[in-house]
Amino acid sequence: MTHPLDPRQIIELDRSPGQAGPRSDRRRYIAVAGNIGSGKSSLVEFLCARYDIEPFFEPNEENPYLEDFYGDMKAWSFASQIYFLSAKFKLHLELDATSHNVLQDRTIWEDAEIFAENLYRRKLMSKRDYNTYRQLFEAIQQQIQPPDLMIYLRCPIKAVRQRIAIRGRPMEQNIPVVYLRRLNELYENWIANYALSPLVIVPSHKIDYLTDLVDCHDIMTTIEKYL
Repeated sequence: MTHPLDPRQIIELDRSPGQAGPRSDRRRYIAVAGNIGSGKSSLVEFLCARYDIEPFFEPNEENPYLEDFYGDMKAWSFASQIYFLSAKFKLHLELDATSHNVLQDRTIWEDAEIFAENLYRRKLMSKRDYNTYRQLFEAIQQQIQPPDLMIYLRCPIKAVRQRIAIRGRPMEQNIPVVYLRRLNELYENWIANYALSPLVIVPSHKIDYLTDLVDCHDIMTTIEKYL
């Protein structure tokens, strides 16, 4: 582990609910959360290549509303978020049913607490649609298991924008910077109040686990504790 004053420090926090007990099975569910472009998919691929973990990626490419949403957020916000909510619920049912350790790229909690919340606050989703969305989310939340570990990738907006430009997904290139900043603020507020499981915060713009042996060792030994 790095020195507490080092900006590359990986932070570990126990945010488990007081009433939660240990899982009865040996299967572990780890989730990776973070803003667009924070490095979630890269970390999932890195960890799955080194451990016996089954990856579950966010169904971005399958969302039939996503391109329309980026073109007109107000018109397509509700449809796009409902798609993600239903797709994530299906994904959770699949990962809850598997006997393998699983690693998820973006969670259903982010969909609700970050993306849908942001759209509602910006008046890009009506109060009626938002209330309907929240009712469905609350019902779904009662049916799924929280993760055994939440990994939050903290990444400043400058680095997020650079990564978005480098990976070159056409529908992401025109995302307004103010939109990314608002998401980042909601992420920081959400993670400050997160209380479903142990939490690891990784400064993904500082940690280079692919080429730096010290960083690689730090992140692997941290995650291994929960496997």
